[in-house]
Amino acid sequence: MTTPTVLFVCVHNAGRSQMAAGYLNALAQGRIEVLSAGSEPSDQVNPIAVQAMAEAGIDIASNQPRVLTTEAVRDSDVVITMGCGDACPVFPGKRYEDWELTDPAGKSIDEVRPIRDDIRRRVEALVAELLPPSASGGPAAPTASTASTASTASASVSSSTV
Repeated sequence: MTTPTVLFVCVHNAGRSQMAAGYLNALAQGRIEVLSAGSEPSDQVNPIAVQAMAEAGIDIASNQPRVLTTEAVRDSDVVITMGCGDACPVFPGKRYEDWELTDPAGKSIDEVRPIRDDIRRRVEALVAELLPPSASGGPAAPTASTASTASTASASVSSSTV
């Protein structure tokens, strides 16, 4: 089985897409290649998003926003957009999803936590779809609680960016 590649795209690649990539890296435990990018990337990841993810045991503090490239879309199996409109190129045979999520920019930590939790639920469902239990009866994909435990044990969870 080939390793699937998922690309998360939002405008600034500083909040939603970074949180989603952090969760997918933690939950997939190397079984999915994770990319994130923005159509108009910011200079840094949103500090409140970093704080919210740290509360969940996932370190995205060293991630850097990256610009969306045609190559990243072409090389991905699944492209998940989060409010970037028509900026994402479309290639035949790719799976595209648009996750309607509130932009955490300018929001307080109390306002970002529900966004983070919504992203976690969506990423858990995505992992379950992309990594079903093995035919030999192997374990299912980890849940956020087991991923949080695993990521807390490591120094950080990094996201591949494009």
